[in-house]
Amino acid sequence: MTVKSFSFKIDTNKNFEIIDITSKINELIDMGEGIVSIFSKHSTSAIVVNENESGLLNDFEFMLDNLVSDKFSYQHDRIDNNARSHLKSFLLSSSECLPIKNGNLDLGTWQSVFFIELDGPRHGRTVTLTMVGE
Repeated sequence: MTVKSFSFKIDTNKNFEIIDITSKINELIDMGEGIVSIFSKHSTSAIVVNENESGLLNDFEFMLDNLVSDKFSYQHDRIDNNARSHLKSFLLSSSECLPIKNGNLDLGTWQSVFFIELDGPRHGRTVTLTMVGE
């Protein structure tokens, strides 16, 4: 069994942004079979798996904005005025663990892996991949 780790950086351009990182992950996979953990090292971002369809991605942003509304006053805003970003990240996840098969992510037909920016724009967001397998 082999364990390998890689990191890459992402620059974001908007406060909320959905970036498909599937091809970048597949480029970095360095084993035929196994499991990869995909982890964002930031508490105002997320890693999710879903379909890369523009209407769905717009609906996702709309849903999050309505679940964590800007019409409320949040206590964390007294510190750095980004409570909504942190609260949205609580609803999502900072990581995904996915299978590797034949040297690529073993995703369903319509699935992609996304980095979700919740507090951008930001420079140098870090995503870490940890692979276990052969």
